[in-house]
Amino acid sequence: MLGKGVVGGGGGTKAPKPSFVSYVRPEEIHTNEKEVTEKEVTLHLLPGEQLLCEASTVLKYVQEDSCQHGVYGRLVCTDFKIAFLGDDESALDSDETQFKNKVVGENDITLHCVDQIYGVFDEKKKTLFGQLKKYPEKLIIHCKDLRVFQFCLRYTKEEEVKRIVSGIIHHTQAPKLLKRLFLFSYATAAQNNTVTDPKNHTIMFDTLKDWCWELERTKGNMKYKAVSVNEGYKVCERLPAYFVVPTPLPEENVQRFQGHGIPIWCWSCHNGSALLKMSALPKEQDDGILQIQKSFLDGVYKTIHRPPYEIVKTEDLSSNFLSLQEIQTAYSKFKQLFLIDNSTEFWDTDIKWFSLLESSSWLDIIRRCLKKAIEITECMEAQNMNVLLLEENASDLCCLISSLVQLMMDPHCRTRIGFQSLIQKEWVMGGHCFLDRCNHLRQNDKEEGREGQDTQSKPLNLLTVWDWSVQFEPKAQTLLKNPLYVEKPKLDKGQRKGMRFKHQRQLSLPLTQSKSSPKRGFFREETDHLIKNLLGKRISKLINSSDELQDNFREFYDSWHSKPTDYHGLLLPHIEGPEIKVWAQRYLRWIPEAQILGGSRVATMSKLLEMIEEVQSLQEKIDERHHSQQAPQAEAPCLLRNSARLSSLFPFALLQRHSSKPVLPTSGWKALGDEDDLAKREDEFVDLGDV
Repeated sequence: MLGKGVVGGGGGTKAPKPSFVSYVRPEEIHTNEKEVTEKEVTLHLLPGEQLLCEASTVLKYVQEDSCQHGVYGRLVCTDFKIAFLGDDESALDSDETQFKNKVVGENDITLHCVDQIYGVFDEKKKTLFGQLKKYPEKLIIHCKDLRVFQFCLRYTKEEEVKRIVSGIIHHTQAPKLLKRLFLFSYATAAQNNTVTDPKNHTIMFDTLKDWCWELERTKGNMKYKAVSVNEGYKVCERLPAYFVVPTPLPEENVQRFQGHGIPIWCWSCHNGSALLKMSALPKEQDDGILQIQKSFLDGVYKTIHRPPYEIVKTEDLSSNFLSLQEIQTAYSKFKQLFLIDNSTEFWDTDIKWFSLLESSSWLDIIRRCLKKAIEITECMEAQNMNVLLLEENASDLCCLISSLVQLMMDPHCRTRIGFQSLIQKEWVMGGHCFLDRCNHLRQNDKEEGREGQDTQSKPLNLLTVWDWSVQFEPKAQTLLKNPLYVEKPKLDKGQRKGMRFKHQRQLSLPLTQSKSSPKRGFFREETDHLIKNLLGKRISKLINSSDELQDNFREFYDSWHSKPTDYHGLLLPHIEGPEIKVWAQRYLRWIPEAQILGGSRVATMSKLLEMIEEVQSLQEKIDERHHSQQAPQAEAPCLLRNSARLSSLFPFALLQRHSSKPVLPTSGWKALGDEDDLAKREDEFVDLGDV
């Protein structure tokens, strides 16, 4: 009987060479293939999904201790995902099935999630790409979500190995047309149940009404207006079809400059200050166009800067902050800490984990982003300044910093519906290049988002990603709620009237092309020749810096942290070096050695959920006896009865159904030395309880 195979040896350089121990001859494997197939789990296909290729008698490895255990099954590739259908999937208990994702299974890899593909030839690991002359005996897939899959193809039929390996390489690495993505066939075959009630559902910001609702919610409609000049994306594909600009700004300027150099409204504070973003104007060499650009930018500045009542601070994120290349390089180093092929590699890395983490600079980038967001928060909250974020296309760092500022300042954005609406507004409708940044199309000549669609056909009705019922059962969705959350009490009309803020700053004057102030504005008074030279450089060189604002940051930060926290008001994160920690449930969830079984915050959360369900059940019994005097129904099962079986990474990673190993391997004790030496060592342990 084929069930589970055992392969001796680890994957590290110090481990002995792997050897396979089996009591079944290779030819018997293919003879008994019919028996294995009868136990295989049926492949679940989404609407519009098609099976492309498959291979049977594939061994999926599970790294554990010094040996490798595996499960036999079928490896398939569709136009949406790579899936492994193991013989033991039916052994999932009821607790785990309640929290399984209904779209992507534990052993599923969406095609766009594949990062790198490796093959093992005679125990040597090589990167796979293009057409292969020789096919590997082992397939290793590194995923963008930091999972690692290893499949043994040694006992798979040769023609099936060629078919599945070639198919996976082609469908994950070959350049694609936008209209060939699975999204389009799925959206056509599936039914759209999108609901757009702004009070109870996520705001999609795909209509003018949605933007007007957001303006009214933040009281930004006093100085800003929603425009439809880009309806049908006829002006600029980087901008949403509808967006918000300062009221005095003529809409014809949006068309004239194709959306560049236009201050786009993001959010308004309770005191009337606003957060805006702007993409830089294209660089031109013609003298006449340079003068038009200068006058236009001066007019834009005067629109959002009305001395003496209103001051605007410009943050140039293109040159004075992080570069996209710097972020990409740091993350590439950072993710290598979590792409672990085997347990031996994990423990070898663990000895110097903190040093490797620091050298990646990823946590420092996180700290710098949080610090920049707090600086902007201080300008808006304490100094009543408008803040204008400037970036080349205003669709990368602008999205990030703007989102962080709103999370800190707006309690609505910290609710589930508010957070989802924030992502829709700043990232989806904000024009972030998800296809390019994630390299979904795998091509050098990038397509814009709507060029690949057939304009002759009817508009595509895309499904919302915020319908959690598509992915999770109701019990799993309860984990998206905070059981200790207390909604802010609503004030009566008299109290609200007394707490209203007076908006002293006004933007009622029309946009003019008057001469800019010599002290403030995008440009100083200089000769035309100097202006021409300066316009060829980054626009940040032309903006007057406000160094005096930095002096207030530390006082603002320390003052807030010294006061009791108001969870319905301003929230500032800690940004000191030691306080920036790894998000364990994101980065460590696929590493069994990093899981704390039955512990961490998950254990506390599970007990709270159990208590809440018990209180609700008792309340239902009391209500039934009081109203109908009928016998109470059977007690509803608690959500997390087997909380001791959970791990610290639940529900993002299910508990491993294999024997667990000690927290520290016995082979590591000799390397640690005696107890006196432990106090002098660094990078020895990772505390996962608070990260």
